Amino acid sequence: MKYQSVVAVEAKCCPGVSYTIRRVSFGRRIELIRQVRELAGKVEFLEAGSDPREKIEASLLASEIDRLYLLWGLVKVEGLDVDGEPATPESLAASGPEALCGEILAAIKAEFGLNEDERKN
Repeated sequence: MKYQSVVAVEAKCCPGVSYTIRRVSFGRRIELIRQVRELAGKVEFLEAGSDPREKIEASLLASEIDRLYLLWGLVKVEGLDVDGEPATPESLAASGPEALCGEILAAIKAEFGLNEDERKN
């Protein structure tokens, strides 16, 4: 048996761009859960509140969780320059096309096995 720990994907939203994401393994799942668990608990608590500031804070933390997923799961991007330099996971997250970030994030979460409700968090 041969196993690839990564998978390459042609971007749907950006012709000519491809990206490589990590496949989930037992160790990688534990690593990501450790990074996300505290923030996820805070998001759940804040979303339950009625104060608009709590809702804004929950949205910010949920975006930070998405950034963690993106940086954890994205290995490389090909066919894209960000500000004149070849894209990296960090430069894509910071300054790249939002549609591509969303597509990659959805692919990572699908690989992780999250259902639609879990993906929202």
